[in-house]
Amino acid sequence: MINEETMPSESEWIIMEVFWESTVPLTSAAVIDRLQEKGSMTSKMVRVLLNRLCGKGLVSYTVDVRNRKVYHYFALKSREECQLEKSKRFADSFFAGSRFEAAAMLLHGLPLSREQVAELEGILKIHK
Repeated sequence: MINEETMPSESEWIIMEVFWESTVPLTSAAVIDRLQEKGSMTSKMVRVLLNRLCGKGLVSYTVDVRNRKVYHYFALKSREECQLEKSKRFADSFFAGSRFEAAAMLLHGLPLSREQVAELEGILKIHK
């Protein structure tokens, strides 16, 4: 079973999205600026969440060589790695570990285009 403490919370996920969208490491000020454009959280909250993400091993940083008070943060896990872990946790928590039941419930009642159905069929063929 996956340890919940290594998974990002909803608020932490928002910060992770900022890193995943960036091609370079970001200072806390840059993260705050990007989040304030979306109006989602205060600068103090961002700093608290950055510390939590570092503690969970999801984010790390390097110290700026010109100013030792400035940290450059970057994601250690990709969006896909986190999504996979979250989906496994979801299946474990709500479907007794059954990936089939979790997938079936998510797909049940959702309108899918022909292209989406074809893509799912392709995924299922790969896993035969």
